[in-house]
Amino acid sequence: MTGVTARMADGVAAIAAADWDACAGTANPFVSHAFLSALEESGSVGPRTGWQSLPIVIDGADGRPAAIAPAYAKAHSQGEYVFDHAWANAWERAGGRYYPKLQVASPFSPVPGPRLLLRDAALAPALIGAIETVVRQNGLSSAHATFVAPDQVPLFEAADWLIRADRQFHWTNQGYACFDDFLGALASRKRKAIRKERAAAIAGLDIVHLCGADIREAHWDAFWGFYQDTGARKWGRPYLSRSFFSLIGDRMADRVLLIFALRDGQPIAGALNLIGGDTLYGRYWGALEEVPFLHFELCYYQAIEAAIARGLLRVEAGAQGEHKLARGYEPVATWSAHFIPDAGFRRAVADYLEAERAAVADEIGMLADLGPFRRG
Repeated sequence: MTGVTARMADGVAAIAAADWDACAGTANPFVSHAFLSALEESGSVGPRTGWQSLPIVIDGADGRPAAIAPAYAKAHSQGEYVFDHAWANAWERAGGRYYPKLQVASPFSPVPGPRLLLRDAALAPALIGAIETVVRQNGLSSAHATFVAPDQVPLFEAADWLIRADRQFHWTNQGYACFDDFLGALASRKRKAIRKERAAAIAGLDIVHLCGADIREAHWDAFWGFYQDTGARKWGRPYLSRSFFSLIGDRMADRVLLIFALRDGQPIAGALNLIGGDTLYGRYWGALEEVPFLHFELCYYQAIEAAIARGLLRVEAGAQGEHKLARGYEPVATWSAHFIPDAGFRRAVADYLEAERAAVADEIGMLADLGPFRRG
C-alpha cells in the first residue's frame, strides 16, 4: 500500500485509551490499553526489564490510529513462551548480534490474540511492512509476532514471514448447562477420577469467586503472596510488580476473576483469570499450603464452572501442561510468525520450522486420541 506513513510511539500510555482500544477491540483483554499500559506504569515492562515498549502506529485519514502493532525492543528472550534461545546462540556463534530484537506480543502472556490491531483491516499489509522497516532501519536481527490469533496467521504468511507451530490445551464448551453435563461427556473412569480429585481438593476449604467491585486491595495483597511464591519457584524473579495488580484492579476489574480457596476464612491459594469476549483466560496461580489437587481445582475445574455460568465458549489455561488433557482440556495448535532479514539464517530457521511443524501436528493428533471423552 503506497502513501502510508508509520510512526513509533513512546509506549502504550502515549496513545489515548479510546484510540488504542478502537484498534484492539474488546474481545481479548491482553491487548487492551488497560492491560498493556498497566504493565508499563507498574514498571513490569520498560528499558530496565529488557522490554522497551515501542508501538508501531499507522494513523488514518482522521488523524487517529487506524493500525497498531504492540511492539517491544527486547534485550533477551525471557517472558515470551516461544523459545528462540537456540536461534540466538547459533546467530551469535556465527558472529552476529541477535539482541536487541523486535517482539510483537502481549508481554508475559502465552495467550493467542491479535498482533495486528486494526481499525482499518486494509492496513494489515502496511503494518507488517512497517515492522519489517523498523527491523531493517535499526539493524535488528529479527522480528517475532508470538501467539498470533489463527485468523491473522495468513496475513503474516502472505508477507513471507516464517510460521512456527506449538500447542496448548484449551477447554471447549459444548453447550453444557452445568459441570455435571461436562462430566457426562467423559468416559466413566475419567469422570470418577475428577470427582475424587475435586472432593479431596476442597475438603475443609471454601471456594470463592471475586469479580469487579468485590475485589479489594486486601485480595490483591493475598494474591501477591501466591504469585511471588509461584514466581520464585518457576522463574527465579517474578515478572510482574505488586502495583500491576492494583492497576488492573482499578482499570479492568470487571474483566478480572479471582478464585480463592479459604481455610477458616483466610485465603491459602488463588488463581487469576481474565474474562474475554467468549473466553476465560487462566493466567497465574499460587498457594501457601500444599493441598493435593488444589491446583487442578482452582485453575481448571473452577474455571470450567465459571465459563459455563457465563456462557463462554472456551477456557484457555496457559502454556504447557499435558496434565490438562485428563481434565477435559484438548490440544490445539498455537502460532507465531518470524521475520528474519538475513537470507542464510532465514534458510536455516525455515528448515527447522518445517520439521517442527510436522512434529507438532503429529503430537496434537496423538494427544487428541488420548483425551478423556467418551468414544462413539
